[in-house]
Amino acid sequence: MSIHDYESVIGLEVHVELKTTHKLFCECATTFGAPPNTQVCPVCLAMPGALPALNREVVEFAVRAGIATHCTIEHRSCFDRKNYFYPDLPKAYQVTQNEFPICTGGYLDIATGDQVKRIRIERIHMEEDAGKLIHISEEGTLVDCNRCGVPLIEIVSQPDLRNGEEAVAYLRKLRAIARYTGISDGKMNEGSLRCDVNLSIRKKGEQTLGTRVELKNLNSFNFIARAIDSEFKRQVEIVEQGGTLVQETRRFDEKTGQTYAMRKKEQAADYRYLPDPDLVPVEIEAEEVNRIRVAIPRLPEERKEQYIRDYDLTAYEAERLTDDKELSDFFEKAVQETTYPKILVNVILADVAPLYAEEPLDDPVNPASLGKLSNLLATGEINSNTGRKVLKALMEEDFDPTSYVSEHDLAQINDREKLQETVDDSIAANERAIKDYLGGKDSAIRAIVGRVMKDTGGRANPILVETMIKEAIGGR
Repeated sequence: MSIHDYESVIGLEVHVELKTTHKLFCECATTFGAPPNTQVCPVCLAMPGALPALNREVVEFAVRAGIATHCTIEHRSCFDRKNYFYPDLPKAYQVTQNEFPICTGGYLDIATGDQVKRIRIERIHMEEDAGKLIHISEEGTLVDCNRCGVPLIEIVSQPDLRNGEEAVAYLRKLRAIARYTGISDGKMNEGSLRCDVNLSIRKKGEQTLGTRVELKNLNSFNFIARAIDSEFKRQVEIVEQGGTLVQETRRFDEKTGQTYAMRKKEQAADYRYLPDPDLVPVEIEAEEVNRIRVAIPRLPEERKEQYIRDYDLTAYEAERLTDDKELSDFFEKAVQETTYPKILVNVILADVAPLYAEEPLDDPVNPASLGKLSNLLATGEINSNTGRKVLKALMEEDFDPTSYVSEHDLAQINDREKLQETVDDSIAANERAIKDYLGGKDSAIRAIVGRVMKDTGGRANPILVETMIKEAIGGR
């Protein structure tokens, strides 16, 4: 059998670090990048006699996440101790929620290509983060406990994903929700969004789940997609060669593009989950859930539907705009200044969206000015080349695009008489390109158009120029 006869079955465990001022059970700060062991206290260092006090903001953030992912908010949830020894875990246990999580039974709809697929969410639970090991070459390993006790939510999906593309689409939607609701900055490079992948394979058409392998601590969309692809191929090769898959935890090596074994997969019993005797159950009333619900801003899906309806955007365009709250906010401000939203979207997706690709940032250009620039492009007053020049200038200093185009003599040349001499000169200087074009090489005409664009400082209407060149050549 070939690899195409198999499919992967994927579930994700996504850890979202919450953007709270204080840690989960103490008053220590959660600032990223602070000097090692400067944001610690007896509680997060597990000193004898220190008792935890639950941070109410963490509960509210968990509820926001549950509402945004269509979960049932459990009015009573409990904390447990997950026991294991590791150098960066002073308590030798991690406070989490095992039997009674705060959110259950949600879903997210993702778009891949023209398809929309529903990914079920099993649960969302609150837990504290562990510390961090710092490895110093030829010196040893040190422990930084600043991260101990930083609040997380873990979002556990059902095994509804089938490939890396779907996994990345799901994670992008989760990150967007985290940012829209204000619970996290979603910075993957700082560990605010981390993902464990549970992957097994089976023959297409079968329903039985195979042996599950966990890929730990993936923190970029690119690595997640590559790790899934690599692990899928590895498992298929083992099965096809008559081998047996074992349940284990693996890591992804970014340099080799391969996964490698860390340890045999632990079972729940290995952690000895116990109810935490220092923490009472969390009880939240329906009125409190409703208060949190009405305070949540419009989420990506609602904005996407509005953009398709009001601005005649495609599902893909609307999805791209709403992937990031800051980009969506930018579009909504810019669209107020244009009567050509489709042109505006083209400019945003081509030249502005890449600036928002990984991390949130302030508006790189005045949205109102970009809206006005879109009007100039749509009406043909400037061409796309000039539009990019004006946009580059706008990113350095704000100004009125209409006045700028007039003052710098950047208006597009749409007059045939003004272009005729330049077109004739370009044709005369490109006999080889003409011969190639007449010989069936359509792309050869670009050299002639490029010469006209260069001679006019990029101001000529390229569509008109190409038409004039074809007319002149056709008359030969």
